[in-house]
Amino acid sequence: MERDPALNTVGVVKKFGGLIALRGVNVSVSPNTVTMLIGPNGSGKTTLINVISGIYKPDEGRVILRGEDITGLPPHKIYSLGLVRTFQIPSPFLKLTVLENLMVAAKGQIGEGLLAAVIKRKSWMRQEEALEEKAFKVMELLSLDKLWDRRASELSGGQTKLLEIGRALMSDPSIILMDEPIAGVNPRLAHDIMEYIVNIRKEVGLSFLIVEHRLDIVLDYVDYVYAMHEGEVISKGAPEEVVSDPIVVKSYLGG
Repeated sequence: MERDPALNTVGVVKKFGGLIALRGVNVSVSPNTVTMLIGPNGSGKTTLINVISGIYKPDEGRVILRGEDITGLPPHKIYSLGLVRTFQIPSPFLKLTVLENLMVAAKGQIGEGLLAAVIKRKSWMRQEEALEEKAFKVMELLSLDKLWDRRASELSGGQTKLLEIGRALMSDPSIILMDEPIAGVNPRLAHDIMEYIVNIRKEVGLSFLIVEHRLDIVLDYVDYVYAMHEGEVISKGAPEEVVSDPIVVKSYLGG
């Protein structure tokens, strides 16, 4: 029996004045899979990600996270429910180290409240130790452990992308939305980043929904693909099926 989706949208419509950016979009992300959205600029991919993550409210339709309707919830609430988003341009705290950047990304820290930090000092210290241990495990997963004391400003572009993924992992997500995770990265490191994503899916048990244009690199690493054009899903299925679909070739690949 097929498992319930980790994330799905039902008939999502988004309008900006007279422009209909999304026209009844239905997508579904199965548990422990890497799903990709492809399509030309203006096809609605980023708008859909913005609706799912709460930046935009849909005019019609629903967004369902693990069976719970999260339609229209604000981004911080959606984040607290386990849906985390990374951006094309990472924005770590440049003056903090890799370790510090990871630790501040964790949810529910006692030290965030001044009074709680004073009253629950022992609990706070224990939590800090646990978070540091967790951060080192995340760094090992992403091969960032040797850079633990390096400031984020000293990292390469690819390393910064990995740090962004690590910050997302520190929040204990169930699904991660990624907007062009390998944009601007050289091909060798781009393959490395995608391999890390696949390994995380296997080892941690997460789902990923990725927007990416570099099909020559990404297609080998994803489980399922949705192709969008002019606000609609025009094809879906296994990667090789979607990119060879004549409709996709005509509208997206320019064939």
